Amino acid sequence: MKNGFGPWKFYREALGIALPVMLQQLIMSLVSLIDNFMVAGLGDAKMAAINVANQINFVYLVVLWTLCGAGGIFLAQYRGAKDAEGMRQAFRFKVLLSLAVSTVHFALCLLVPERLIALMTTGNAAQAEIVAIGSGYLRLVSATWFPIALSTAIGTAYRDIGKPRIPLYISVAATLVNTVGNWLLIYGNCGAPRLEVSGAAIATIAARLVELAVFIGYARFSGAEFFVGIRALFRVDARLFRDILGKSAMMLVSETTWVVSETVVTALYNSRGGSETVAGMAAGWTIANIFFLVFSGIHTGVAVIVGGSLGAGRLDDAREKAGWLRRGAGAAGLAVGAGAALSTLLVPLVFANLTPTARAITSGLVFVIAAYLPLWAVINAQFAVSRAGGDTALGMYVDLSVNLLLFIPGAAALTLLTGIGPVAMLAIVKTSDFAKYAIARWRLDKEAWVRNLTERRPA
Repeated sequence: MKNGFGPWKFYREALGIALPVMLQQLIMSLVSLIDNFMVAGLGDAKMAAINVANQINFVYLVVLWTLCGAGGIFLAQYRGAKDAEGMRQAFRFKVLLSLAVSTVHFALCLLVPERLIALMTTGNAAQAEIVAIGSGYLRLVSATWFPIALSTAIGTAYRDIGKPRIPLYISVAATLVNTVGNWLLIYGNCGAPRLEVSGAAIATIAARLVELAVFIGYARFSGAEFFVGIRALFRVDARLFRDILGKSAMMLVSETTWVVSETVVTALYNSRGGSETVAGMAAGWTIANIFFLVFSGIHTGVAVIVGGSLGAGRLDDAREKAGWLRRGAGAAGLAVGAGAALSTLLVPLVFANLTPTARAITSGLVFVIAAYLPLWAVINAQFAVSRAGGDTALGMYVDLSVNLLLFIPGAAALTLLTGIGPVAMLAIVKTSDFAKYAIARWRLDKEAWVRNLTERRPA
């Protein structure tokens, strides 16, 4: 593989794939920021409650994205091989597994939301108030899980075939519905009832239903190659289904280990104070999510470019382009990190309704995240390259070893043995990510990812 960066023409083509995805992520993150701005006006406790609920929902979303990503590995390669039936089989996997995991999360949110919120706020001075508000929000918003499952399956499929602008446009429409709904229902504008936290949940439900309706309508009437209707949904190729499930099992172990470890450590952060700590950390992550758009762009660009080359049997081409993308990811991380650092200047304006302590936590958190963004961008590119060729073991090796042996024990030790705040805790324990980079690089050099997965499926 050649050292250094690839030609600008290559990066221009990669950006053509990645930018619509990043723009979609930016719009969604900005809407989330607006939502937090609106909810912040209700006080630290109510903002904390909604964000703790969304931290729980994030676990579900990561599992959902992982399952769709596993199907996407195969869908992208079958696109490269020009195999329409293979694409449809991969799409069936996305839909069926997404609905299954959504059913489990729906039941948890409906039946035991108080226990879920309580686990995330153990030791917090405002736990009782946060649990009361957050559990009601979780019950209401649980109505969105099935629409989210189907929309995610369809939207990610469009990205897998190199058409990321379609989910971008549809998401813009849905986020507009969500924003307007929040403005009307949280504060009771234009004669609408003032529902506060419940209003935020109802606006989210409406937006997700609109999003799903448009996705299904467009996929059906545009004749998307991967799309199948309800009648054909269960016509699965059992052998291929098992292949994808095998890949997704290792991805699930990896991503579940990561998200559970992040959730556990977030609970440790939340124990360092009252509602101002939870609200400040939540506001910081909301800002950070705007800059995390680089990760979704990296994953989509790598999946389409490297996955397409592998599926078409151009293995040397895939090797070279994977190297270019990994180095380009580092440069993108530097640029985005600089933007994140500058964004802290807006914290006093955007979150003026939060307490000064909460705002200080927000600014500190964003600074720490900005410093780590170049490293995280490279690690995301490493994961994306390995998964494009079906080497899902890389993520499992990295997350099981680092998160279970360094990240969680480190955070627990800092909580028990020191009195440092949540931002300092994050800065220290995230040094473990350098170990992730080293392990991932070792695994990539073995080239277990350089495989054409379409050859495994019988004609």
